Amino acid sequence: MRAVAKAAQVRPARSRRIGEVMTADYFASESFVNEIYGGGCDTPRMDTEDSVDRHIARWSGKVPFDVPTEGVITRIQLLAKHVKYGKERALAETGLQEFEFETMHRLAGRGAPWRAPSAELAAELLLSPAGMTGRLDTLEKSGLVRRVRAEGDRRRVDVELTDEGHRRWIDAMRWRGIAEAEMVEPLDDGERAALSALLKRMLLHVEAK
Repeated sequence: MRAVAKAAQVRPARSRRIGEVMTADYFASESFVNEIYGGGCDTPRMDTEDSVDRHIARWSGKVPFDVPTEGVITRIQLLAKHVKYGKERALAETGLQEFEFETMHRLAGRGAPWRAPSAELAAELLLSPAGMTGRLDTLEKSGLVRRVRAEGDRRRVDVELTDEGHRRWIDAMRWRGIAEAEMVEPLDDGERAALSALLKRMLLHVEAK
C-alpha cells in the first residue's frame, strides 16, 4: 500500500524544559507536528506503537495531561496532516495548482454547466475583483475555464468550466479519493461507521459552542 505520507520516529525536543506546561497553542503549532514527525517522513516502525504513543511516553510524568484526551486530539492533528499530504499529491498527479483546483471545485459543485457569476465566485474565494480577474486570466489561458456573458444581463460576466477543466477536476478528485481510501484501509465498514459517528459527536459538540 502506498502511504499518503509516512510517519517518522520521534526526535527528542531540544528546547522544552521538563515540567513546562504545554498549551493548546503549542499542540496546534508546526513545531509540535515537527516534534512528532521528527522533522521528516521516514519509514514508520512496523509494530503496534505509533508516534503518538512515543510522544505520550516521553512526556508522561513531566507535565500534567489526560492520556486518552491527548491520544485522541494528537492523532486527529496528525491524520489531518496526512489528509493535507493527500490533497497535495492529488494536485501533483494532475499538474494543477491549489488556486486552480479551488476555483474549479467551486464551479464543479454547482453541477452542469458548472457556471457561476464572476462576482459571486470572487466572494466565495475571498478575492478582490482584480485578484479574480488575474486568476481567471490564468485559468482561461490554460483552457480550464471560459468567461461568457450572462443570458438576460449582458453586463454580467459568468465563468464556466470547459470540458477539459471538468476532466482535470474529476482526475484530481479521483486522486483525492485514492489518498482517502488508503487512510481508512485498515478499518472495516463497521469500524468506519463507528469512527464517523464518534467524530460527528465531537464535531457537533464544538460547532454548538
